[in-house]
Amino acid sequence: MTADDASRVPAWIEPMLAKADGGRLRSGPEWAYEYKLDGYRAAMRIGPAGTTVLTSRNNIDFTAEFADLAGVLAPALDGRAAYLDGEVVVYGEDGRIDFELMQERRGRYVRHQSGPKGIGFKDVPVRFLAFDLLRLGDRNLLATPYEERRHLLTTLAMPDPYRVSVVRAVTFDELAADRRTPEDFLAHAASAGYEGVVAKLRSSPYVPGQRPDSWLKHPLIRTQEVVVCGWRPGQRSFTGTLGGLLLGAHDPATGDLVYIGDVGTGFSQATRAELQEQLQRLERRTHPFVTTPPREDTVRARWVEPRLVGEIVYRQFTRAGRVRHTAWRGLRHDKEPGEVIAPRAVPHEPAAPPPPPAEPAGGRITVQAGNRRLTLSNLDKVLYPADGFTKGEVINYYSRVAAVLLPHLAGRPVTFIRYPNGVGGEKWFEKNVPNGAPAWLRTVRLPSSGSRGNGGTIDYPLLDDLPGLVWAANMAALELHVPQWTVEAGTRRPPDRLVFDLDPGPGTTIVDCCRVAARLHDVLVADGLTPYAKTSGSKGMQLYCGIDTDDPAAPSAYAKRLAQRLARETPESVTAVMAKAQRTGRVFIDWSQNNPAKTTVAPYSLRGRDHPTVSTPVTWDEVGACRHVNHLTFTADEVLDRIEGHGDLLAGLPETRAPLP
Repeated sequence: MTADDASRVPAWIEPMLAKADGGRLRSGPEWAYEYKLDGYRAAMRIGPAGTTVLTSRNNIDFTAEFADLAGVLAPALDGRAAYLDGEVVVYGEDGRIDFELMQERRGRYVRHQSGPKGIGFKDVPVRFLAFDLLRLGDRNLLATPYEERRHLLTTLAMPDPYRVSVVRAVTFDELAADRRTPEDFLAHAASAGYEGVVAKLRSSPYVPGQRPDSWLKHPLIRTQEVVVCGWRPGQRSFTGTLGGLLLGAHDPATGDLVYIGDVGTGFSQATRAELQEQLQRLERRTHPFVTTPPREDTVRARWVEPRLVGEIVYRQFTRAGRVRHTAWRGLRHDKEPGEVIAPRAVPHEPAAPPPPPAEPAGGRITVQAGNRRLTLSNLDKVLYPADGFTKGEVINYYSRVAAVLLPHLAGRPVTFIRYPNGVGGEKWFEKNVPNGAPAWLRTVRLPSSGSRGNGGTIDYPLLDDLPGLVWAANMAALELHVPQWTVEAGTRRPPDRLVFDLDPGPGTTIVDCCRVAARLHDVLVADGLTPYAKTSGSKGMQLYCGIDTDDPAAPSAYAKRLAQRLARETPESVTAVMAKAQRTGRVFIDWSQNNPAKTTVAPYSLRGRDHPTVSTPVTWDEVGACRHVNHLTFTADEVLDRIEGHGDLLAGLPETRAPLP
């Protein structure tokens, strides 16, 4: 493809993304529904001469890799340009979309990149499933309602539907006319093996690069009991502890113990240590399975006697008998290894049905969290009315984010902000451990140091394991706030973190905070510190640096000097003064949160806003690229997706501690 040809292809557009629906599939005549696909998101851009470019969601050229798709639609366009948004998928022999096969194909392509470009894979054909049309001829369709874009898309002839086709969509009214509901469509998606359903507002425009409330995804997630058969030592930030578990279950036909995959997320720091200690006592020289697992899955594996039973969350059980998209939920002391049966092997296994309705309001259930059994209540109580996000979903979020959250809480007294009646109801701050707290909860008694301190003491909770985190979530403690210091043997240690809280005043947003953050970044680096950034989950953001100091007052003094310096340099956009009258049109650099009596919202904490937004670590590239509030606004489900891709972006804080200038 020449540069001239490429110039005639429609310019790439950052794709619009779906937001998680918080477990509540939307319903009503304003909605349409599509299957959620398990492939590679791709744009198909076609020039007037038929030149076709396939581009990934990150603007990587896919054209050579999926050469069979190039030019397929050109005969139907009559010399018009077009831009289709969709997904490249592979089908298995059972007629279901098979991401595992796509991954295998991808690996083969990468290995052959040094050979001829456009190499074919006739044994693993791909198909482009289009679900949106962004341009047709000279007409830009971004502002056109979804319903009209879909109509135009479906009127395009598909010369070869085996290679390019349109994703099925159905409106609420069409379902109702057939005496069916969106839940029926979801059940059909489950039985057909799709990842889930995406609900789309029929009136919505296409908003590039954003996750608006007009596209809402409802994934299908399953749980599975597993036998722990081995473990891998951790790497990088988890060096010296457990990195992941190798899992088994019994074949439902033969009863043999078979390998079904691994799990590396969902562990707290304490859980990793406890599991490692237990597993080291069970070590054996060889694997316990009836057949040897793939070698690439068992690098650095340490095998154990298959005596421990646990539970995982997963999204898919593959054709090869593997669980995918896994997260650890905890050990099951009430189960014996012989009771653990593998999911039915695909292709004949029907996908799991939609999750059952939540238990009735006021209902109570007992769950295993780590090494503790906890009683949870009112799981279907809606705490975020705008999203229908329930207390059960809050507990699920904190359980799944525990692995990256708990290291940032370890040793730090926690202050809760509780919302027992949801974010629209009354809230209160809670420092003292409430009556009825479990006896096993770790606490620390410290002198009261707040502005209303009267010389008394406060018994703070210490959340250093999954049970403590689940207990707090069950109390509707949506927000978790911690100081910049830790405790050891009941005594407060010197600060180990420096924080700058960037608070946008009236007329400014997080976009303005990002510009100030970039300036602070350069100053801090010049002073020998390593800054990290996170959103506040509300309107602003915070910067952190790991520090060494023996003076509790030094961080505030240093932070105040920098804040005042930036305010002097650009008084029109920055203020270091707390008075609200000084904040209009400016970003307030709040240096005072370094005071030992102050706390800051913890990384990965939910916030008590209209939506279940999270205080989210971000990269400096994201800070530099932020041009809209939505670019750095993340909900609970989006944060879980980010962790799967990025890990903990603040993991390096302890390792980069440096003397405070």
